[in-house]
Amino acid sequence: MRRITVHAVFGVLAVACAAAVAVQVWRLQQATRLNAAIAEAAQAPVDPAAATLPSPDAPPAARLARAVALARAGAHDAAAKTYVGLIRAGDVDAIGRDALFNLGNLYLRQGQAQGGEALPLVELAKQRYRDLLRASPGDWDARYNLERALRLAPEEQEAVAEEVNEPVERRRVMLRGMDPGDLP
Repeated sequence: MRRITVHAVFGVLAVACAAAVAVQVWRLQQATRLNAAIAEAAQAPVDPAAATLPSPDAPPAARLARAVALARAGAHDAAAKTYVGLIRAGDVDAIGRDALFNLGNLYLRQGQAQGGEALPLVELAKQRYRDLLRASPGDWDARYNLERALRLAPEEQEAVAEEVNEPVERRRVMLRGMDPGDLP
């Protein structure tokens, strides 16, 4: 009787260990596929004039890598659209926080490159950093970049008070690379 109990316990432990190994092998295969998709998205050649957006079926991490590659290649419009596609309203996950940060950085870099006529881009960068800080208040990189953006385009309370009286219908904002149907 004792021998049967020992063999049963050993059998149960062996099955449990085999199941744990199978789960780890499955996770390893998933991670390998994800890493391959990220590497493919990041290393794909980019033509800034004819940049294509990544597939919406691709994993979010691969789309983020593709957006970074697009931004580095100078395809800012395609990169911005990809970043916006990664940001989910309401619940912002880790990929969404990275996309918000990178989108803010993209706008800030464009604003610094354009000089005096870049106020709308700097304002967009400030808004993206603020959105990120609402989702993740302890993000010191976003705080630092928001401070840099505020130094480039300080906010004045008098200007805000004047804008409040202007009807919303009269405000028109045009963004480079954004079609009128892109915004809600």
